[in-house]
Amino acid sequence: MRTRKIPGRGSSSSAQRTSGPARLLILLALPAAAAAVAALAACSSAGASSPSSSASSTSSPAAAAAGTVKTATIAGVTVLTSSKGFTLYSFAPDTSTTSKCNGTCAQNWPPVTGPVTPAGVTGTFGTIKRSDGSVQATFDGHRLYTFAGDTAPGQAKGNGLNAAGGLWHEITTSGTAAPAPASSSSSGSGGYGY
Repeated sequence: MRTRKIPGRGSSSSAQRTSGPARLLILLALPAAAAAVAALAACSSAGASSPSSSASSTSSPAAAAAGTVKTATIAGVTVLTSSKGFTLYSFAPDTSTTSKCNGTCAQNWPPVTGPVTPAGVTGTFGTIKRSDGSVQATFDGHRLYTFAGDTAPGQAKGNGLNAAGGLWHEITTSGTAAPAPASSSSSGSGGYGY
């Protein structure tokens, strides 16, 4: 390693500058050190997050869908909800092996990612792999979804809608579809492009 004195810098002492191969090694090591620090910071923040903290909005049903499933009484019916109180739905055309809600449908009816933890809910919870490779939570054989039209906990605007090729129902604690509300529209577009 060669050092060179730089006269006229600072007070009466001389500064030294590294040059040659040693300087090249230092310049190459700086980006690697910065990348290591960034990776370490990402790992430490990822470990501290909760399952639903990665979503962009706390009012989003998709954000509320992950994690714990609980119950709530909405319009006189006890239904399954996310830990934040967003209603969970099933889609009638789904089969035990295939989700019929993909693409735009899945944007408006976000699948609940699994597995989920039941809080005081009896029934069979499981997971099924979707066509895109993601894992979706199920309850008593029904795939679980939230609805983008529900903007606050305790809403069930998607119950009884005929949208994206089939009927949507909130999931009751018995694992059956809840009855459609009397004011529900049979067209079910709800402004969500179906």
